[in-house]
Amino acid sequence: MDTGRILIVDDERAVRVLLRAMLERQGHACVDVADPRDVVDQMHLHGPFDVVVTDLLMAEMNGLEVLEKVTARYPDVPVVMITASHDMALAMNALRRGAFDYLVKPVIREQLQVVIQRAITHRRNSQKNPGYWEKLEQLVTARTELLQKTMTDLERSYDITLEALGDALDLKDSETEGHSKRVTAYTIALARAMGYGQEEIRMIARGAFLHDIGKMAIPDAILLKPGALTEEERTIMREHCARGYQMVRKIPYLREAAEIVYAHQERYDGKGYPRGLRGEQIPFGARIFAIADTLDAITSDRPYRRASSFAEARGEILKCSGSQFDPRLVELFASLPDDLWQDLREEISAHMRRYQTYLPVEQAPPPRLVYTAAHHVA
Repeated sequence: MDTGRILIVDDERAVRVLLRAMLERQGHACVDVADPRDVVDQMHLHGPFDVVVTDLLMAEMNGLEVLEKVTARYPDVPVVMITASHDMALAMNALRRGAFDYLVKPVIREQLQVVIQRAITHRRNSQKNPGYWEKLEQLVTARTELLQKTMTDLERSYDITLEALGDALDLKDSETEGHSKRVTAYTIALARAMGYGQEEIRMIARGAFLHDIGKMAIPDAILLKPGALTEEERTIMREHCARGYQMVRKIPYLREAAEIVYAHQERYDGKGYPRGLRGEQIPFGARIFAIADTLDAITSDRPYRRASSFAEARGEILKCSGSQFDPRLVELFASLPDDLWQDLREEISAHMRRYQTYLPVEQAPPPRLVYTAAHHVA
C-alpha cells in the first residue's frame, strides 16, 4: 500500500482528530487545518501533499470553495469531499467541479483507506502519464451519471414511501380518501402558476401530501367520531399539526416540508392554529396549500352535505381573501379556469382506480406524488 501526505480540512476538531488517527494508523503523514480559509497557505507551508480531504459544509468556507482554491493552485492534487447522506446533490456538484471522490458520514475506516489509496495512485499516475487526465475525465463523467441515476432512484423510493404513508391514512379515515393526492395536485398547480422552480415545488408537494400525517397519532374514537366533537376532543384533534411536524421533521430531506405540515391550519389574519401565525409569518407553501385544501373540502362529498361545484368553491374562497387566505394567492387562484381543477380531480380519480386493480408490482403504475399540472397553467 502506497502511503502519502494528507491535508485534512474540517472546522470540527473531533472530526479532524478521528480522520487523522485513522489515516496515520495506515502509515500516512497528516496535517490538519481548522480554518478552511488557510488551506492554500498551509499547503504552501507544509506541502507537497498527495491528497486533500475536506468537509463539504463548514461555517467559514464550504468545501466547494476549498476545492476551487486547491485546484487553481495545485491542479494535480486530488480533493476528496466528506458529506452527510442528505447532501448528496452537493457531493454530485463537487464531482462535476473536479473533486476526485466523496465519502459519506459517518466515515468508515475501510472506505477511507480505499478512497485515499486510489487518490494517491491517481496523483502519481497523472504525474507520470499526461494522457491519464483524459481517461480520468471519462471515468468521472461515467461516475457522475451513475450517481445521478442512484439519486433519482433514491428519490423515487422516498416518494413511494410517502405515498404509502398517505394511503395508510386514507385507509384509516375513508372520508378523506384521495384527499391528500388531490390537494397535492391543486397545490402544485398554484405553485407552478406562481413561478416557483422544480425543487421548491417538490418540497411544497411533499408538505401538502403529508399535511394530515399527524392524524395517525389521534385516537380513532376522536378521528372517526360521526358526530360533533366536544371542546376537549377538538383540542386533541388540533394537536395533529404539531404531532405531524414532530414526525416529519426528523427526516432530513423533509425538514422544509415539515414546516408546511406544522402551519397548514394557520390563517392569514392570525386566527388559525397551532401558533397563530399571521401573513408572511406563514410559510409560502402553507399559504398555497390553504387554498387547495379548502377547494377540495368544498368540492368533495361529506356525510352531512353534497359536494359543491368548483365555481361555488371559487366564490367562497374569494370571500375569505385577506382573512383566511393570502390576497395575492386568491387573486392568482381566481385567474385560473375551473376546468383546471376539474381535470386534475378526474385525472387523480382515474389514477386511483388503476392503482387499486392490484396488478403485480412490476405492472402497477408508478406512484405520482408530484403530479404534472404544468400543461394546465402554461
